[in-house]
Parts: sequence; C-alpha cells; structure tokens
Amino acid sequence: MNGPAPTFLLVRLGSLGDIIHAIPAAAALRSRYPRARIDWLVDPRYTSVLAIVEGVDRAIPIDPRGSVSALLGTIAELRRTKYDAAVDLQGLLKSAVLARAAGARRVVGMPREQLREPMARVFYGETPDAGREPHVVHKNLSLMRGLGVEDLRVRFPLKVPRTAASDTVAARFGSGGYVLINPGAAWPNKRWPPERFGSLAAGLHERRGLRSLVLWGPGEEDIAARAVGASRGTAELAPSTTIVDLFAIAGGAKLMVSGDTGPLHIASAMGTPVVALFGPTDAERNGPWSSADITISRVSGCVCHYERKCRRQRACIDEIDVDEVLSAAERRMDAHG
Repeated sequence: MNGPAPTFLLVRLGSLGDIIHAIPAAAALRSRYPRARIDWLVDPRYTSVLAIVEGVDRAIPIDPRGSVSALLGTIAELRRTKYDAAVDLQGLLKSAVLARAAGARRVVGMPREQLREPMARVFYGETPDAGREPHVVHKNLSLMRGLGVEDLRVRFPLKVPRTAASDTVAARFGSGGYVLINPGAAWPNKRWPPERFGSLAAGLHERRGLRSLVLWGPGEEDIAARAVGASRGTAELAPSTTIVDLFAIAGGAKLMVSGDTGPLHIASAMGTPVVALFGPTDAERNGPWSSADITISRVSGCVCHYERKCRRQRACIDEIDVDEVLSAAERRMDAHG
C-alpha cells in the first residue's frame, strides 16, 4: 500500500443483515492497519449502523435509485480520495461498478463462483480465494487476506449507546430480563406464524418465568399484535424502535427467537443467545455464526430456495412446531447459563 496510512473503501450497500455480516471484515482490516482510513459505501438507510462500528472512519451514503446528479457527485468525491483499495463485499453488478468507479488503485471482489451476479467479476482486478467456510461472515473475512490481513477472527467492535427505547424496556421488565421475539421479516417465506410465537412466549413464561418482548418494524404492527394476542398475557409489544434501539434492546435480552432477518443478526452481533428459524434460506451461509446458537431449519425440504413467496400451499417454515422451538430455547438458555 502507498505510504504509512493506507486508504480503503468497503462497498456493502445493504441489506441490514448483510451489513452486519460485513462488520468483522472491517474490524480485521482496522486491526491490521490501525492508522488507515477506512470508509464504507452504504445505502443511506443504514448509516446509523456504521456510526456505532468502531474503526470505520466514515459511512458514505449512496442510493443507486437516487438522482443521476447525486450519484455522479458521490462518485466524484470518492475519486478525489484516491483510495489504495476498494473491496466489494456485496457481489452484485451495481456494487462492483461502484467499487470500480471509485477510482481505487486496486479493486477486490469475490471469485466468480461466489458471486450472486457473475458479471460483477469483470470489474474486479483481484479475486482472492474466499475459503471453504460456507458462512458469508467468513467469506468476507477471507477477502481481507488479499490486503495483507492474517487475523481473521470474528469480532464486532460496537459502541452501542443507551437509548430512550432501551431504557423504557429495561424499566418495564426489571431485573428478571426478557426474551426477544421477532415475528416479522421482509419475505413472507421467512415468517413463522405469529400465533406460534405467542404460544412460544406462553411456554417460556410457564417453564422459565420469563416474559417476552415482541419486536415490530414498519408495516409489521399487525403481525406483532397477533403474536402478543396469542401469548396469554405473557408478551407485550416493543416500543417503536430505530436500528440503534434494536442493538441496545438486544444487548439486554436473555434470548432472541427470530427468522432470518435483520434483528436476528443484530442479536448475534451483540452476543445475545439466539434460536433462529430458517425456511427458504441457507443457515450455513446466512444464519448465526456462533456454534453455541441453535438453528432450526427446513431448507433441505424447501422447493423455493431464496424466493420471497412460497410456491406451495404451506411454507416450509410452517413445518416447525412450537414444542421444537421451546425445547431449543431452553437448551440455548441452559448452555448460556
């Protein structure tokens, strides 16, 4: 790299879970180059996540769906920085184009066989071996080898503030703590029925004396209310939350139970014990990365892998029953102590 303080640009625009999966790569790069400048090109919706990641100097918002003039203005700003290397951690054509357009001396990306859109390979100058580990966290870390990084431990250097929402939750539940339940997901195919989440909350209260807090995001109020309504009075709705609120609330939870969606990965990053419910997506690639966490998956019997809506009458995630999840939740809490 040029000079004593190299400059790096990471490109990972979204989604929330994928950004969290890329944080250990930024942490490994910072550990190897303590004085480097590390910037991150990201969807404007997720700049607040990068604001709590120690070691990222700047989150640069860019919206490929925005105006052409704004897009060109951001690219011009990137080119003025003269980055030593740009690393595409997304593997899409749009992210590869942006990594190349930034004008970095080196452009690093995944090998063709690892790319979601193989044409992205045209825009990379280097494609280090992504390794044999299936999880995307480890694949992202493996790309850092091309930049001289050898320490590839999974680390989440997060500086999460207390927030009004997390203080409200702490006051509600007191010293007994709470279980986090997240029934929503952007894909209908990833949602376990909310009534089962309610039954799970009732079971955890009966067996462990724990009450549950049900998370919800935009457009998910009805789903969350159905989970609360089925809990026999053992769960309550979370307050309205920002992404940073979710980090703070997850950090205080005894357990998180969720499908494959952003809040699940937030809890994992915070070290919260997790039980993850997977239907059409591959938990080995996208699930919890801690071997202590428990994943219940139906991906082996799924006929609509990585599709938003199931083509069958009954989604594969619906085949998971409450008793199986309740047993997994107790085992995970017992292992955590």
